[in-house]
Amino acid sequence: MPYVNIKVTREGTTPGAQATTPEQKKKLIKGVSDLLFEVMGKPHASTFVVIDEVELENWGVGGVTTPEFRRKQAEQDAKSE
Repeated sequence: MPYVNIKVTREGTTPGAQATTPEQKKKLIKGVSDLLFEVMGKPHASTFVVIDEVELENWGVGGVTTPEFRRKQAEQDAKSE
């Protein structure tokens, strides 16, 4: 009985979107379930997929929150141009 937990930041991938769309979530769930079936023979009916959306301020990388990390990256990119 596979359990897959997908964590993404709460931000959209299209302008103005504030979260992962229902269509994107459906594709993620189907894709993961299909992959587990293809690779391991795990039936879809026993595969559990959970998608957690995390606020950007609650997701850290490089020792800082995601917004701060992205600001620093943008500053570094601007300096190197």
